[in-house]
Amino acid sequence: MFTLRRGVAVAAAVLLALSAAACESSDEGSDSGSGSKGAKIALLLPESQTTRYEQFDKPLFEAKVKSLCSDCEVVYNNANQQSDTQQQQAEAALNDGAKVLVLDPVDGAAAGSIVSTAKAKKVPVISYDRLVTNADVDYYISFDNEKVGALQATSLVDQLKKTGKSSGNVVMINGSPTDNNAKLFNKGAHSVLDKSGFTLQPKKDYFTPEWKPENAQTQMDGLISTLGKTGFVGVYAANDGTAGGAIAAMKAAGVTPIPPVTGQDAELAAIQRIIQGDQFMTVYKAIKPEAEKAAEMAVALAQGKEVTGADAKVDNGSKQVPSVLLTPVAVTKDNIKTTVVADQFYTAAQICTADYAAACKAAGLQ
Repeated sequence: MFTLRRGVAVAAAVLLALSAAACESSDEGSDSGSGSKGAKIALLLPESQTTRYEQFDKPLFEAKVKSLCSDCEVVYNNANQQSDTQQQQAEAALNDGAKVLVLDPVDGAAAGSIVSTAKAKKVPVISYDRLVTNADVDYYISFDNEKVGALQATSLVDQLKKTGKSSGNVVMINGSPTDNNAKLFNKGAHSVLDKSGFTLQPKKDYFTPEWKPENAQTQMDGLISTLGKTGFVGVYAANDGTAGGAIAAMKAAGVTPIPPVTGQDAELAAIQRIIQGDQFMTVYKAIKPEAEKAAEMAVALAQGKEVTGADAKVDNGSKQVPSVLLTPVAVTKDNIKTTVVADQFYTAAQICTADYAAACKAAGLQ
């Protein structure tokens, strides 16, 4: 009897040991295999000044990650235009076990230190929307940003010529000096404007600190004082926020009619300004495919799988970065219905509030 009990105890101990070993082996296999179970993916966005990041990029990215990897966790942070804050957020995410960084840098050059920190921990980095320069980023996803600038400038020049103007001053309001995309927009715009017959003001490029509308408004105030209310025929504004600032300055100064003004990002306020006639155009960059493709890339990296679709190459000063470059679209009053409304970026009801009802009706949105 004693022998039998002892045998049963030994057998039970062996079974427990085998079970523990099997569990340990299974856990190790999970860690060294797909690596997806509970994987943390850091999404680091640069600012909330531009409405797209909180309203579209973040929720679209999170939803796509969840659909692809139900037990993955998105660790989200917004740096609110502070590059040192973004560095701290990245380090905290890495210390918390993030397996991938999706980084939209406040400062494309300064963010190289974030990439170096991630690389030291063998964590891949996807440069999202804005390019991290002079750093060993793994992938880049954005739009062809020189093409964005050229598209804005071409739309502006074509509209001016359509209204009988072939010369005169065009005010140029660029984006943030720390945003590499702003430099690319500027380069693309110059490729068109420099040979257009129009004269750029100011003579030396001015870049708007932090993309802030109030900074653009201050710049426009100064140029109106210098050039006069009728001393310019158009305004190249790099995005919708700077466009809004420029338009506010012109309205406050009594400039009438408001000349054609460009923009970018298809912000709701900009679409409403376009409907009303205060802003001529914006650039619609379909954020849904950008955010969702970034999520696909991040999940693939977290799971140790191959990233597909990065067929382009972009030189960031350090390497030819495998890239996904999406196509921007110019939006004017004529195609709001077939672009942002058709894509459900905004509904007609969101655009056509009481203040814009008459303008919407005239534009065929109601």
